[in-house]
Amino acid sequence: MLMRTDPFREMDRVFEQFAGTAGRPAVMHIDAERDGDWFNVYFDMPGVDPGSIDLTVERNVLSVRAERRRQVKEGAEPVIAERPMGVFTRQLFLGDTLDTDKLEATYESGVLTLRIPISESAKPRRISIASGDTGRKQIA
Repeated sequence: MLMRTDPFREMDRVFEQFAGTAGRPAVMHIDAERDGDWFNVYFDMPGVDPGSIDLTVERNVLSVRAERRRQVKEGAEPVIAERPMGVFTRQLFLGDTLDTDKLEATYESGVLTLRIPISESAKPRRISIASGDTGRKQIA
């Protein structure tokens, strides 16, 4: 007996793994960069209501939770519904060098931007060294 297989089945499975499905949304994609004395993180959240975003920091773990709901218009019949809906979450482990007490967050054009300053204790500083013959000297 010859069994026919769907040649696109494996491709669909791989796509769902990366893009998510309606029942299991994909992970939030991020970019991060260091810009001088700041650490910036950008979360892609298109179509998310800013009021649904929950941002917490606990013991250097940053947690982001957001929800995107399908807008249902009365009398409209969905024909295609591929955009992932539901709750999206992401956690980042932040280093001790960041000052999370001064974290700044903005949401604009579907992107959540976090700016976290580098802590003062993590910045390079000059150390003075005592010299036996002339007293203290500063070494650059």
